[in-house]
Amino acid sequence: MKFTGAGLVILAAICWGISGGIADVLMNKGWDPIVISFYRGAVGLLCFFIWMIFRFKQNGGTSARLYIWSVLAGIGVAGNFAFYFLSIQASSVAVAATLMYTAPVFVLFISFLLRIERSTWFKWGCIAGVLIGIILLTGAYNPASISVSFLGAATGLAAGLSYAMFIFGFKNASSIGKPQTTLTIAFFSLCLILFLFMDKKEAAALITSNDIGWLLLLGLVGAGVSFTLYIIGIRLTAASTASIIAMVEPVTASLFGVLLLGDQLAAIQIAGMTVMLVTITVLSVKQSE
Repeated sequence: MKFTGAGLVILAAICWGISGGIADVLMNKGWDPIVISFYRGAVGLLCFFIWMIFRFKQNGGTSARLYIWSVLAGIGVAGNFAFYFLSIQASSVAVAATLMYTAPVFVLFISFLLRIERSTWFKWGCIAGVLIGIILLTGAYNPASISVSFLGAATGLAAGLSYAMFIFGFKNASSIGKPQTTLTIAFFSLCLILFLFMDKKEAAALITSNDIGWLLLLGLVGAGVSFTLYIIGIRLTAASTASIIAMVEPVTASLFGVLLLGDQLAAIQIAGMTVMLVTITVLSVKQSE
């Protein structure tokens, strides 16, 4: 049981990696990333609302603090979904993934400012190891092969900041209320925000298209299942630790691309995956002790 928290976060990250591949399929079919993000969140909201109804007697009371932290988490999730897909569209998957996973740096800085966690060489070493692994895996070390626009870089960093925001929001909200209540409030906020910005006509066309199956699968894997695992796991581990462990997502996304989409991995990319997995394993063992 001592590995439960880290294990649940890793499982959630694997689901997110798979959902990235599914979203890539939908975007290659010409669907807008904001619309895809909205439906991913909408399916998740439906799952969490049903969960909340079945656990009605266990939901407990609500408070202003619960709503505030849950809405903050919802804003973070909305930004993470949308900015990440926009960054891919404006630059490349390699650039977007590398910039989004600067989130642990944001998490640590916020933790230090709020005096939630103490800076240690071990944490900085894990962050450095994982970031090096991501750079090797995505190929971002070779600028000549990547076209980085200002929009791509800005939205990628915004996705990382949003990721850090939802980590703190979920951590604080789940310490006050029940997970199902927290997730329902957060994803309702997410859907409301993205609804205001998405193309309504394209959203209506997507839900009546032949791609509805992909959409439902994306929502279940990328939200309904993954966030349930994540919010339970994050309650059992530190925010910075959870954000580092969740970096197994790009590894899963790469494997999805190789096995199902026909992508190729070079030796240096495999080395990057190895660095990440070893770092994540060491971190999980250390934290469990």
